[in-house]
Amino acid sequence: MDNSGGNQANVQASLAGRYATALFDLAREAKAIDAVEASLAKVQKALSESSDFASLTTNASISRDTAKKVVAAIAKAMKLDALTTKTLGVLAENRRLAETTGVARAFAALASAHRGEITAEVTSAHALSAAQTKALGAQLKARVGRDVAIASKIDPTILGGLTVKIGSTLIDNSIKTRLNSLAQNMKG
Repeated sequence: MDNSGGNQANVQASLAGRYATALFDLAREAKAIDAVEASLAKVQKALSESSDFASLTTNASISRDTAKKVVAAIAKAMKLDALTTKTLGVLAENRRLAETTGVARAFAALASAHRGEITAEVTSAHALSAAQTKALGAQLKARVGRDVAIASKIDPTILGGLTVKIGSTLIDNSIKTRLNSLAQNMKG
């Protein structure tokens, strides 16, 4: 069952998705999907690790020119590919840098569908190790019968465990949900 057409329609529904779709089309033409995906993964990691970089993307008081210059310098320092660098410049020019993480996620979903994979959005309280990610990928592949790309997100509020979203299916095995369920059951 190929769900890539549906995934693309879902991705295009958001602003970040429209940017990601345009970037994906350019990357496909340039045979640079893997390079762009790797660059966007670096950007996502930098956004999660650097509060200064993250605040640049959301600070409306920074001028367009300053944002474009800073993004260009960051892209050069991170050795991002040309398409990703240009896209970040367009996001800065259009005052849409806050969409960067969404663009990266949407692009990863498009690239995954292009490879015939399905994307699982995995939320955990702490970062998963490479071994944990690999084991989870194998379990999910056994469950859905296709290769699974894992898009990880960290949310300390779930306390522990995982939530896994594949398409419209949500598997919620978080401690927060279990505690809430227990509290509801105790109320009677």
